[in-house]
Amino acid sequence: MFHTILIANRGEIACRVAATARRMGIRTVAVYSDADAHAAHVQACDESVHIGGAEPRASYLLGDVILNAARATGAQAIHPGYGFLSENENFAQACEQAGVTFIGPPVSAIAAMGSKSSAKSLMEKAGVPLVPGYHGKDQDPALLHQEADRIGYPVLIKASAGGGGKGMRVVNSSDEFPAALASCKREAISSFGDDMVLVERYLTKPRHIEIQVFADTQGNAVYLFERDCSVQRRHQKVIEEAPAPGMTPERRKQMGDAAVAAAKAVGYVGAGTVEFIAEPDGRFYFMEMNTRLQVEHPVTEMITGLDLVEWQLRVACGLPLPLTQDQLTMQGHAIEARIYAENPDNGFLPSIGTLNHLRLPDHVAFSNGTIRVDGGVRQGDSISPYYDPMIAKLIVWGENREQAITRMHTALAQTQVVGVRTNLAFLGRLMENTAFATADLDTGLIEKNREQLLPEHAEAPLPALVCVAATWISAQGQATQKDNTHRHAPDPWDSTDGWRLAGHYRQTLQLQDGENEHALHLERIDGQWQLVHRERSYPLSWSAEQDGDSWNVCVNLDGRNYTGTVVRDGEQAWLFGSGETGGTRIFGLPDLLRHAADDAADHGGNLTAPMPGKIISLSVKPGDTVKKGDALMVMEAMKMEHAIHAPTDGTVQEVFFAVGDQVTDGAELIRIEDPA
Repeated sequence: MFHTILIANRGEIACRVAATARRMGIRTVAVYSDADAHAAHVQACDESVHIGGAEPRASYLLGDVILNAARATGAQAIHPGYGFLSENENFAQACEQAGVTFIGPPVSAIAAMGSKSSAKSLMEKAGVPLVPGYHGKDQDPALLHQEADRIGYPVLIKASAGGGGKGMRVVNSSDEFPAALASCKREAISSFGDDMVLVERYLTKPRHIEIQVFADTQGNAVYLFERDCSVQRRHQKVIEEAPAPGMTPERRKQMGDAAVAAAKAVGYVGAGTVEFIAEPDGRFYFMEMNTRLQVEHPVTEMITGLDLVEWQLRVACGLPLPLTQDQLTMQGHAIEARIYAENPDNGFLPSIGTLNHLRLPDHVAFSNGTIRVDGGVRQGDSISPYYDPMIAKLIVWGENREQAITRMHTALAQTQVVGVRTNLAFLGRLMENTAFATADLDTGLIEKNREQLLPEHAEAPLPALVCVAATWISAQGQATQKDNTHRHAPDPWDSTDGWRLAGHYRQTLQLQDGENEHALHLERIDGQWQLVHRERSYPLSWSAEQDGDSWNVCVNLDGRNYTGTVVRDGEQAWLFGSGETGGTRIFGLPDLLRHAADDAADHGGNLTAPMPGKIISLSVKPGDTVKKGDALMVMEAMKMEHAIHAPTDGTVQEVFFAVGDQVTDGAELIRIEDPA
């Protein structure tokens, strides 16, 4: 067994590998960039080495620098995690030449499966069914366009060396193809250093089902059942579960045997995932093989009771697989939800900022199950534009799928994030969605259920407003933390509960709820509080208890009780509630005095950057006439492209940045003058 391994990755996977290695008595070395000097994975390891700048190209993608760190620390092996260099055959080759074990498959297997086009050709020769498409090396745009027309629309353009939804576009018509192809190629070269693409028929109601495979150096190979990863947005997985709902034992064996055959065909060793696309009638097609551990591997661990990272380390040492296919069993149902710093209401764009408040569920053991949290960030850490914006993964186990969904509700309700926008509320609605609950799954589920999953902003219910108001007054010291009912202090002038000599006291709180403004008047008359809102009065009492940076509040409004947790963050108040408090909500607490002198000029028609990023394409210049919805420029952030569209008809007055420029969040990009 190794005595020291270096983890060539960051975030939750680096923390995960470090925990397993420590349990096995293996020393670990972390590598970190300028942006990760104080990251959780650095503290999780026994030693750490700085490897470069914040951008992955200046740090985590520098194979030679990482190998030097391994040599300097005496590491015998390198665990690549997922992403970055995990499927890079050149890095695996360099490790082999340096005498350092690459904890992954042989170079030949990475090469065979690393190109989606080559892998499909290999599978075609092996008799594995493929989706109709073009997987050739000739990348002439005209030929690709011709092949797309031949296949028939809709088609999917996919980066051959890609993964994680990057370099992928669904094209619905021939007219859309050239622009989509150019965008895919730009994204592919930025993310993977290779702009080769393939074109396939886009199935209209497909399920994404993948098989976890494992192989050792003795020629043994097994499959550890399947995962359903159909719930996706922007071709990236949001929810994963195991086993796949509706999977029959016969179909499981069919797909499992096909996956093992694919692994053996390339002399595979270690953990891998063979991904299939399945149609409603049960037919399945080979899609790709990921020659690494997957982000969603915990759901397989939950139903099998196995530690796949431990299996990786043992196999890399030359040991045989711990179990044979006949010895592998599964029990219950597991679901994983990815908590992202992103704004679902704005096209799932990443949200950049500091995690000013972070509460994740504890690892909770039920009588027959578990809530598990895999995270790589802590309160106070920043979500930067350089890396994937995942905050944590919530994984739950239940005796059946229904129980697992219920436990996921519990886990999501216990999760609180302040400082960045997240997909928490969206995930909660997903768990309540009828199609998801009844396992009517396909990769278009989110788009088909947009109205329920991504509803228009609804005005906050009054109990939610009152929860914020109650904690606001409590924080001012005008009510005791435990109870706001009048208490007779020895000296009334020492009272902090709103007592006034005249018996009457009133404060007004202005709350911004989206585009809605609320004036809440809290009055204390003869020792009793009441709320006045929109000319109606309600009897009011509450208790509010401070817990670190948050307030836990219980409000009695007009005879009914409501509870919630409120966190103040600058001029915002974040409410985490349930039931009639309306779930997670963000309210503005404008400081009117502070902004009294702010410039009130109307900036309508100006375009600002939705996040930090780089300008990679520009379609207009000063003097151009544009129509509402026209694409004006393309920004790249977190290796994804985001088009900036005209908000109105008008004339371009000024363009503030050029292609290649870096921009900050909120920077003015283009000024458009409305003809009116």
